[in-house]
Amino acid sequence: MTRTITGMLRWRELSVIVVAVVLAVYFQIANANFLFSNASLQNLSQFIAPVAIIACGEVMLMIGGEIDLSAGMVYALAPFVMYFLARAGLPYPLAIGGALLGAATIGAVNGFVTVMLGVPSFVTTLGTLFLLNGLTLTISNGTPVDIEASRTLSFLMGRGGYAEFLWAVLVVLVMHFMLRNTRWGLHTVAAGANPIGASEAGIRIRSLKIVNFVLCGALAGLTGILEAFRISSIDPTAGGTHIMFLAVAAAVIGGTPLAGGSGTIAGAMIGAMVLGILNDGFTLIGINAFTFDLILGGAILVAMLCNILIGRYRRGIAVS
Repeated sequence: MTRTITGMLRWRELSVIVVAVVLAVYFQIANANFLFSNASLQNLSQFIAPVAIIACGEVMLMIGGEIDLSAGMVYALAPFVMYFLARAGLPYPLAIGGALLGAATIGAVNGFVTVMLGVPSFVTTLGTLFLLNGLTLTISNGTPVDIEASRTLSFLMGRGGYAEFLWAVLVVLVMHFMLRNTRWGLHTVAAGANPIGASEAGIRIRSLKIVNFVLCGALAGLTGILEAFRISSIDPTAGGTHIMFLAVAAAVIGGTPLAGGSGTIAGAMIGAMVLGILNDGFTLIGINAFTFDLILGGAILVAMLCNILIGRYRRGIAVS
């Protein structure tokens, strides 16, 4: 029995899974439609998907002690880049590729300024946040536009039911595998946990960080494009700091500390599910929307305390 408990405590995502299950059971008891209504499940999946995808990129940066505050603005800009490329005559698949390349380029600029010029990522991406917000509003004239892609492409890119959620699951599975089973992922963790030791071991920390900034930008751009296809419209005021902070919150709740050194993609997905369950559950039982932020703040604090306590317990087990 003791071995079983010890083994479970080594499982980083366990506490978040318990919270998610408890919340789901509570809201199901409070409202019988929570888990058995297609409309409710679709709303839940549509909340979880964008948060989870962006959180994957943020986790990789946070492991290394960095953060990207501009991800929400990349989310807003990328669909407009796709739209204007399509208007210029490119087929929509190529326009999507061009938009993703643009989003990745923004990530590369963030990475270069942060890593090569020594500007803290908080400051770098804060500046990029305002710059991209102004750029998006300027090129769009602050006006939403409609997407005129084919039905098949629209369906695959997010318009169809749970399509966006399936994209999120795919991204999470790939990123989880990459973080846990590839040199890039293992080096990212090593560089975040012990930068000096990793550098002396020959790990190219600067290159790793730049690649992770590029990845975060590309995933933010992908999320914005998927959301645009889902609602068949591109809104210049979409995304912003709200979606970015939700992604960071999902990562933190899922067990990735802001100080870096460790992190989990699966935990970020479960963290996004916790936030989605809270949001959808509050809506169904008629609680004021402002309460969501109140609970979210408390959830982040509790998650951090639990992560610290469980981390200390794990270290105690390892020493003994």
